[in-house]
Amino acid sequence: MSNKAVTVLDLQRMKQQGTRITMLTAYDATFARLVDQAGVDMILVGDSLGMVVQGHKNTLPVTIEQMAYHGAAVARSTERAHVVVDMPFLSYHVTDEEAVRNAGHLVQNGAHSVKLEGGAERATTINAIVRAQIPVMGHIGLTPQSVHAQGGFKVQGRGDDAGQRLLEDALAVQEAGAYSLVLEGIPLELATKISEALSIPTIGIGAGNGCDGQVLVIYDLLGLDDAFKPKFVKRYASLAGVVRDSIGTYIDEVRSGAFPDADHSFHSKRPVAPPAEGDAVDAPEGDRVPYGPTDLTH
Repeated sequence: MSNKAVTVLDLQRMKQQGTRITMLTAYDATFARLVDQAGVDMILVGDSLGMVVQGHKNTLPVTIEQMAYHGAAVARSTERAHVVVDMPFLSYHVTDEEAVRNAGHLVQNGAHSVKLEGGAERATTINAIVRAQIPVMGHIGLTPQSVHAQGGFKVQGRGDDAGQRLLEDALAVQEAGAYSLVLEGIPLELATKISEALSIPTIGIGAGNGCDGQVLVIYDLLGLDDAFKPKFVKRYASLAGVVRDSIGTYIDEVRSGAFPDADHSFHSKRPVAPPAEGDAVDAPEGDRVPYGPTDLTH
């Protein structure tokens, strides 16, 4: 695996070469570092943070400032992966000028590109942002910011007419200048057809294996919420129980006095013999609180 930073040109080249693209979400520095070190091609700072981080029932309450904050935390901790930051609800819906300004704000906070939802109706907005030299990833199918208009989180594009509309949306997004396109919650057959019709890479989530790449929410992949498991999610670990068990053990040890033990405590220095007559004497070191990582290991 190359340590070279992944660019939009690299991603488009991967489609041409038939190399599948990997993408995961991250919302903070720790997860961003781990995902990047594992070799994922793209990190999505998704407005899904409204649900998995903030505890909302959907993504609608998330603001542009919150996306900028989380995007900056992820970008600071990433060396190789391409960082895409979602444009949240109402950050690109009113005027194209406002959309460009908000996209620029995300880039100034570390985003390599931005993602927005919608098909043909967002073509002029996508084009305006692209003309401002900001790469745009599109997103069609199940679009979470349209949860009320779509009647909930439901599979989209079933039936010939609905499928044709999504194909036309995909082509419009490509024509507007998007460098890539997320296909969410659509039938495998339709996602494959769209992927084959486009020259830009498609990233699927709940869209089958006919896409040029895949994306999952990191908490879903790791099984950190064992009460939530949609059909399209594969859990590569089941960490919810591990986390609860670890915390339970910590509680037991604190209450019993087993933690902290001697190995996890600081100790006074051993008494030092008085210097012999004539020896140089160093000035005593003042007390200091161990704030730095190196201090805390001793």
